[in-house]
Amino acid sequence: MADTTDTGMDEAVSRPRKSSWTYIGPGIVVAATGVGAGDLVATLIAGSKFGYTLMWAAVIGCVVKISLAEATGRWHLATGRTLFEGWRSLGRWTTVYFAVYVVVWGFVYGATAMSSSALPIVALFPDGPGLKTWAVITGLIGLVFVWFNQYAVFERVMTVLIGVMFVVVVYVAIRVVPDVGASFAGLLPVLPDGSLLYTLGLIGGVGGTITMAAYGYWVNAKGWTNTGWMKVMRLDNRVAYITTGLFVVAMLIIGAELLHSSQIALTKGDRGLIDLGAILEDRFGPTTAKLFLVGFFATSFSSLIGVWHGVSLMFADFVERIRKERVGAAADEAGKTTEEVASGERERSVPFRAYLLWLTFPPISLLFLDEPFGLVVVYGVLGAFFMPFLALTLVWLLNSSRTPKEWRNGILSNVMLTAAGLLFVVLCVQQVRDIPW
Repeated sequence: MADTTDTGMDEAVSRPRKSSWTYIGPGIVVAATGVGAGDLVATLIAGSKFGYTLMWAAVIGCVVKISLAEATGRWHLATGRTLFEGWRSLGRWTTVYFAVYVVVWGFVYGATAMSSSALPIVALFPDGPGLKTWAVITGLIGLVFVWFNQYAVFERVMTVLIGVMFVVVVYVAIRVVPDVGASFAGLLPVLPDGSLLYTLGLIGGVGGTITMAAYGYWVNAKGWTNTGWMKVMRLDNRVAYITTGLFVVAMLIIGAELLHSSQIALTKGDRGLIDLGAILEDRFGPTTAKLFLVGFFATSFSSLIGVWHGVSLMFADFVERIRKERVGAAADEAGKTTEEVASGERERSVPFRAYLLWLTFPPISLLFLDEPFGLVVVYGVLGAFFMPFLALTLVWLLNSSRTPKEWRNGILSNVMLTAAGLLFVVLCVQQVRDIPW
């Protein structure tokens, strides 16, 4: 395969592919992974408190995520280098941050993902094993699935899961009979009293995690490694976040119609969806409630296996980059990392599988213990800083000589990424303030 860092690469390799729906894949994966159960609850609560008023924030959030993911994919395709290589070129401080982040975040997230996937199963089968048992089972299933399957199979399964999520959420939104006039009126920017943080959360929170950084890796795993795939990647990315936007709008409708008028409060966190299941059963019967719980499981489990795969890819790339630097790999060899991801080499590597084990087994201990106070603080701080870190480093990378001139940021990209960076800085400060120090 040609070296994708060569701007004079063979025309047959770099010729632009026609943008086509048949290529769609990594976007579906990032949409399914990025929208977790906690995101849906946050959106429901916003709808329950403010009705349709914040619909415009959901639309802006969709545009922000499109800009961020497009920048990530563009870096991978335009440079032939992975995002971690880009971060590494900015200085060793990025390596220190990422190393601490990926270890602590993975430890806590593993337990959270397993619990979230287990909750709807326990609700569907109340006479079966308990929450902790189901949590361990879902974690082990995710481990085995990602361990023995490479990207192509993983993508197909994620497509099925997001299909289930989409059908269920849209079905429930239709069942509650949305107020079309009010929903269109909600597209006009308005900030009701006390809504600022909910608004910022809608714009920056849903679908905005480390999985956005993993998008470039999934683009490469799909086999897209050069600028010939740029148009395809951009279509794929738009599909991803328009789909995410539809989820957010549907959940706002459910919150507005089912909860806002009756002033019903939900439990914060993933358990809020169990509350919603009970409300749906009272109003529409057990069939709709059980269908919703199936959708809840698809939402949670797709996030679990998405992180198990995508963040493990990032970790494997991180380890490989450090190894190559220590053995003094030549610059031309170091520039072929996107091709290594595309070949499936990373998914068979020891670091990839080691991080899979890290995501699965150590977090099981947290299922049986209260999370240590210090760990909660560190996890909260690192997590709060990740999205500003991603947005602002992308601005840096894509305006520098590290990126071929024709693929650097234009005015619109710079405005969107800078605005996203500032938004995430505000959210970061708020998240840090909310941490139980």
